[in-house]
Amino acid sequence: MKFSLEHSIAILERAPATLQTLLAGLPREWTEANEGGETWSVYDVVGHLIHGEKTDWLPRAEIILSAAADKTFPPFDRFAQMEDGEQKSLAQLLEEFAALRKANTERLRAMKITENDLSKTGLHPAFGEVTLEQLLSTWAVHDLDHISQIARVMAAQYKAEVGPWKEYLRILQS
Repeated sequence: MKFSLEHSIAILERAPATLQTLLAGLPREWTEANEGGETWSVYDVVGHLIHGEKTDWLPRAEIILSAAADKTFPPFDRFAQMEDGEQKSLAQLLEEFAALRKANTERLRAMKITENDLSKTGLHPAFGEVTLEQLLSTWAVHDLDHISQIARVMAAQYKAEVGPWKEYLRILQS
């Protein structure tokens, strides 16, 4: 499918409700477990999404669209949510994510991005030159990727319990 800003916004707007429906009110055993080692729990993933709403997607889009000569993005700390000293409940995180996303999609629409704007570029610290279209496409796919990760982390909690059916459950094939 070719990039469409409206199609991307449709995903971006639905992510908070999707997570709210899936996660609200679940026992902590579902939301605080991870896949072992340095992997993330559901709680961590939602924290990461919040951090991205605050510091990544729109700030980088604004850099690309700015008149500034230097369009270098500051590095994004993918683990910043782990350093947040304030422990919030998952319900609070879901609420915060929904509020931030609503504000950000409203700001994104207000930017009145044109076809010409989509080819404008910024400088990513790891990838080099990237377009606004690539950034906005990645934002939508990033949501889908983390929704998939959340489902995988949760499914892993019953990996042993499903017994021989594991063979038929792709989500448990890791």
